[in-house]
Amino acid sequence: MMELKGKKVLVVGLGKSGLAAALFLRRRGAQVTVSDVRSAEALAKDIPALLEAGIMVEAGGHGLLTFRRQDLIVVSPGVPLETPELAQVKSFGLPVIGELELAGRFLKGKTVAITGSNGKTTTTTLLGEILKEAGFRTLVGGNIGVPVVSLIDDSTDETWSVLEVSSFQLETTVEFRPNIAVILNITSDHLDRHGTFENYALAKERIFAAQNAQDYVVLNADNVRSAAAAARSIARIHWFSVEHSVLQGAWLKQGYVVYRPSKDAPTENIMPLGGIPLKGAHNVENVLAAVAAARLAGAPADAIQRAIENFRAVEHRLEYVATFNGVEFYNDSKATNVDATAKAIAAFPSGIHLILGGKDKNSDYTQLAQLLRERVSAVYTIGSAASKIESHLRGIISIHSCETLEKAVHAAASAARPGDVVLLAPACSSFDQFENYEHRGRVFKELVGQWQGWKVWQDA
Repeated sequence: MMELKGKKVLVVGLGKSGLAAALFLRRRGAQVTVSDVRSAEALAKDIPALLEAGIMVEAGGHGLLTFRRQDLIVVSPGVPLETPELAQVKSFGLPVIGELELAGRFLKGKTVAITGSNGKTTTTTLLGEILKEAGFRTLVGGNIGVPVVSLIDDSTDETWSVLEVSSFQLETTVEFRPNIAVILNITSDHLDRHGTFENYALAKERIFAAQNAQDYVVLNADNVRSAAAAARSIARIHWFSVEHSVLQGAWLKQGYVVYRPSKDAPTENIMPLGGIPLKGAHNVENVLAAVAAARLAGAPADAIQRAIENFRAVEHRLEYVATFNGVEFYNDSKATNVDATAKAIAAFPSGIHLILGGKDKNSDYTQLAQLLRERVSAVYTIGSAASKIESHLRGIISIHSCETLEKAVHAAASAARPGDVVLLAPACSSFDQFENYEHRGRVFKELVGQWQGWKVWQDA
């Protein structure tokens, strides 16, 4: 456990995890400074708590001298490591870590860390529910919205911490070592940050970089890049698959979710496939991953089945919103990349009115072409990525340029007929028009409610 008392520590980026990290460091006796490029006005809601705790705040830009006068720098996930001040102090040998790495050095008990391009939040939440149902003392946090440092004070030697971890968090890890690491899938995402797909994939693989031969890695046997990661892990490999059986891990067999702890062990029936309440084939993958991790953690099959059957979709993940005049509305605001949007489209057979757009992540939207032809009635574009999306999909599908989410909901709902689906699955990040994907999802649900109220009034 690292010594913090009296150390000069700089926290770069005052997001949710940055604020939590700064306050944690101060409680542990460090001399803490926070630096953020945003103005003091933009940070106004957080500055009083920082100053009251004795934390210095640098707003409106980064000062190089501020960076050089530290013993340690803790960088928030949203801050690129190529930021000039960070790059320079790293070249001087000053240690730069992230909030996940910091928290991992203090967190007690055992840890399951879950990453992947899609499905992280659903799988993390589900696994947390399974372990709680099994009677384990369980904490859930990470990229899911609760900073990992916020879990430290509640952790004990008996605790299982279930953590959603992103590529942004993993690229600053050094000693972070989960007892069980899960890679759900690796598909193209965040190329605007990582530059290449391989850089992104290697960042994901850092989830098992510090593991040893007694630890476990759970990998998707059906995802080529996830499966390829097995060759670089020294931990014990377990698999999950919706397509075929695996030597050890979870798969589907004759209408059941099954699990085998080792290649020589008998196969266990966990639950009927029909007992999974979540919509979409991709959620079957998430369930299989959670089953494998839960069994490795020691959860019994009956607790796993109960937790899964009682589980409901996480907000903003293919979340059912409402039905009006036979038209269903679904909120998948968390579909922030092309692959996630493809999975959302595949959850419905036809008649989809799809809302696409936001801030582009250097994505190729032509990958959606076949699914759009087969299942989508029309696309409604919003945000700064709209023109790129329209150029990629022109001639493939009927496209309506809507600019804003409000206009898109109005246009899609007006065009939809009984039996159709209005689906928000944007394939983009939200930061051009919204604070985050949660904000975008909440606005979508509010707009659906307003639309229904407006239509009722119009029809009266």
